[in-house]
Amino acid sequence: MSEPTQPKLKLKAVDAEDLGVLSAFLQDSLVAVGDISYQPADRRFVLVANRFRWEAMPCEEESELGDGDCFERIHSGLRFENVTAVKSRGLDMLDAGQLLALLAIEAEQGAFTLVFAGDVAIRVEIAAPMCFLEDIGVPWPTKWRPKHPLEAPGDPR
Repeated sequence: MSEPTQPKLKLKAVDAEDLGVLSAFLQDSLVAVGDISYQPADRRFVLVANRFRWEAMPCEEESELGDGDCFERIHSGLRFENVTAVKSRGLDMLDAGQLLALLAIEAEQGAFTLVFAGDVAIRVEIAAPMCFLEDIGVPWPTKWRPKHPLEAPGDPR
C-alpha cells in the first residue's frame, strides 16, 4: 500500500469555531454504534469513525466514481472531555452493528450535538469544551465519494 498523500489529522477544538473545522473533516463519516462509548467515570465520550478524507482528493470533484481507487478513507478517533451527560435520539445502543452516517457536529451553549442521517442525534453535554480528533491507522482507497444534492426535494429554489 502506498504512503498517504496527506498527513494524518490531529486536531483539538475548544470553541464553536474549532468544532466547525472538526465537523467539516468528519462530514460523511460512517460510525458503527458499537464504536461509540460514554465513560461517565472519566467524564469522556469517544467514538471511532470511518472518515472520508476530503483533504486528500486526487480525483475531479464532479466525479462520483473515480477511475480506480482514487479517494481515501481512514479510521479517526473523536474524543470529548469534561462530559457531564450524553443523550440520544433515534439510537439503539444494543444494535452494535448499526451504521450511522455523520452529517455534522453542532455547537450549543454547554453541549455538542452529533447529527446523523435518519433523524439520529447524540447530544454531549460538557462542563468546558474540549474535543480531539485524530486519525488512526493507515488510509485505504475507495472508489466512492460521498455526494450531496444541492437542493432538498421539493425545495422551490
